[in-house]
Amino acid sequence: MRRPTVRTVRGLRAGAASSGSGRRRVATSVGCLLSALVIALLPLPKGTQEAQAATAPESAVTKSGAKGTYDDFSGLKVTVHQTEGLRGQGVRVTWTGGEPARLKGQNFLQIMQCWGDDPQAGPDREQCEWGADSKAQPGSLRDIATPSLRDPLETEYAPDSSGYAFAPFRPVEGPETTASRDYTYFSPEDTNALPWLPHDGDGGGEVVFEAKSALESPHLGCGARTTSVGEARPCWLVVVPRGEHEPDGGTGNSGALNSSALSQSNWNQRIVFRLGFEPVTDDCDTDKPERGIEGSELATDAVTSWQAALCRTGSHRFTYTQSSELHGREVARTPSDTTGLGLTVNPVEAAEGSAEVVHAPVAVNGLTIGFVWMYDRAGIGETANMAPMGELKLNQRLLAKVLTQSYALSLVSPSDRTPAYLGDNPRTIGQDPEFQKLNAGLPALDSLKSEYQSPLGLAVALDNSDSAQLIWRYILADRDAREFIEGKEDPWGMKINPEYEPGMISESLDYYPKADLTPTTVTCNDATYSMERTGQDVVPYVADMHEAAVKVRRGDIGTAYECAVSYPSATTKLTPLGRPVLTDQRAFGIVDNVSAARYQLSTAALPNADGEYVEPTDASLLEAVAQMHDSDVAGVKAADPGRMKGGAYPLATVVYAAASLGQAEDARQDYAKVIRYAAGEGQTQGTAKGQLPYGYAPLPDPLREQARQAADRLEKGAPDSSGSPGPDAPGQNDDLSGTSGGTTGGLTGGTDGGGVAGGTGTAGTAGDATGPAAGPAGSAPSDPSGTDPARQNVAQSGGLTPGEVLGLVRWVLLGVLIAGGVAGLAGPIMLRLSARRAVSGG
Repeated sequence: MRRPTVRTVRGLRAGAASSGSGRRRVATSVGCLLSALVIALLPLPKGTQEAQAATAPESAVTKSGAKGTYDDFSGLKVTVHQTEGLRGQGVRVTWTGGEPARLKGQNFLQIMQCWGDDPQAGPDREQCEWGADSKAQPGSLRDIATPSLRDPLETEYAPDSSGYAFAPFRPVEGPETTASRDYTYFSPEDTNALPWLPHDGDGGGEVVFEAKSALESPHLGCGARTTSVGEARPCWLVVVPRGEHEPDGGTGNSGALNSSALSQSNWNQRIVFRLGFEPVTDDCDTDKPERGIEGSELATDAVTSWQAALCRTGSHRFTYTQSSELHGREVARTPSDTTGLGLTVNPVEAAEGSAEVVHAPVAVNGLTIGFVWMYDRAGIGETANMAPMGELKLNQRLLAKVLTQSYALSLVSPSDRTPAYLGDNPRTIGQDPEFQKLNAGLPALDSLKSEYQSPLGLAVALDNSDSAQLIWRYILADRDAREFIEGKEDPWGMKINPEYEPGMISESLDYYPKADLTPTTVTCNDATYSMERTGQDVVPYVADMHEAAVKVRRGDIGTAYECAVSYPSATTKLTPLGRPVLTDQRAFGIVDNVSAARYQLSTAALPNADGEYVEPTDASLLEAVAQMHDSDVAGVKAADPGRMKGGAYPLATVVYAAASLGQAEDARQDYAKVIRYAAGEGQTQGTAKGQLPYGYAPLPDPLREQARQAADRLEKGAPDSSGSPGPDAPGQNDDLSGTSGGTTGGLTGGTDGGGVAGGTGTAGTAGDATGPAAGPAGSAPSDPSGTDPARQNVAQSGGLTPGEVLGLVRWVLLGVLIAGGVAGLAGPIMLRLSARRAVSGG
């Protein structure tokens, strides 16, 4: 018998002997294929298709109310969505289960912040910031007894001879207050107390509470007080629910409850939440010598977070001075003995013959329009129908209109006539047909046509900045906006304020001019007294973008257009409108994304070059960074808002640390340490000291590598007299120049790939080694093919959406299951085929 026949017989016998295992293999294989089919057909979890901005990890706590003497709050549930890792910031509070508000002064919540050391009971009434209100909101004062209103449970504070009693405020340090309206420690302008939060039509609601650390409210001491073992003492958020009855069983004056939240019966119903604050100090030895850092506000939150970690292991303490980027660049050009690291967006161009300046990327931030905008959901003017607007679209021409004071109510009060030179322009942005068309589909657009339903104007910072220049470059990149600024009417007949002369606004403009200073006469007391105001009184400047965020969160940008007379001198002055009640808060401003995230402002979606409306998220900021090209200084990315496409957010920015190589060796070593930390541990997002605050997008890997190379170059110092770096300098032994510059995606430059400007260094090529060097700001990207590693590494830095990540995992798993199923079925089939071939061959 021939060998092939023998082999065939053996094969057939083996197959017969393993027929059971074969059947199991087939079953398993079919199961794999069925599983693959199920996975392919299953939809992704809801919400995974969208890349959301990174936010603080939730330490949410939910607590319930209790039944009271006259009102039942046992169905009420209140959630404070962050109770740990706090600083001065916004904290979201939501609630359900209350009775819908039917009258203005009934069925609402009152919220306050307190200090106190009792871990079980929390604070007492004297430890709470409460009782400073200029709007006569229900129960907003510290009076707990009046001649007409007494609390039968009140025993601690006896009324005086006039029938009044109040609960004093007792700060962590200093004397207690002596009157109900004693504003020694807080006032109507700066208190964070929320006296009147009406339930919506479903008995719930939401608000963002402005939590204060000891930096904002020293009298509360949150984050500054420690226990004997060094732990930070907690503070407290207290919620007092109010129903339809006063402590004596009455229903209030005309249905409005007037008794204070601090009155004993009301205080007994309080719901208390512990608040854990981060330490406000960096615990850095004050005896250590200082190293100064100065520059861009876009890096303030990051640097102030990193300070504590930098101090722990170094010989110096690092101080940060926020200023314009212009000052930061000057620090980099001409460092002093105490300050030698500048933070900037635009690059530093060192003077010819001076020491080289190295640039290191340290933070990715962005500019946005942050807003708080309450609207009438039903359009019928009822308190219970007011809600915060969560989304908004703005385009470049609308920004141009509001920044050029082309809406009347950015110049005059609602009771004044529109200035003749503004013609028939809409009085507010909400009345603008362009705004209405762009935001078609948003709820209650008809109600926004009322001039009382829109913000008066954008809150903008006073100083010159790279941020303002970026805004104007973004606006002017759009043809419609540019033509409007040049004097062309929009399709609905609106014109620019003629005070903005042609040529005033250009791409080099680095501030927000308020050109219209036309005075308006204000009369007081039947025209006995009068004074003048301008648009700067109606929409005043703010100090910086952080202050803009705080004021927008409060709904109070500092507007002052009402007249007041001071006696006995009979002098007149403009009176600030002050913080409006919650349902009347409408404000917006130009802020950085970190401040918007910190105070939980809603942010407007802005169009990029594709016409896609994009909000700032980690993914959209990093996509913009990937599309940026080099500026005139190789290795320094130029923001180009008019060219951003796809999912890129047009107002993304990269902040650079810039330092001269001509500084003393010890200073260079210290500043190199700052850069290394910023590019390493400092890119871990979180709320703790030393981490990257939320709102920043983590640096992509190529930018981190560029920063590390820049730190190495800074530490080595300037080249020797021959014009060449020392033998140990990066770029001499590490293959980081020329071709290597292209390999790292055009992010490195100079002799060392660290982004060096000026001096005797030779700029390396940017982008592909064989291609042309990157052009200046405003030119086309040198690498449109998308091979920039900054783009390739977006996924490593949060650039993939959760849906994309899950999608990739799903398809990989799908491939594995199909391969496994096919392989499992292929085995028995191939054995049978080989057996048949062997039989036929025999």
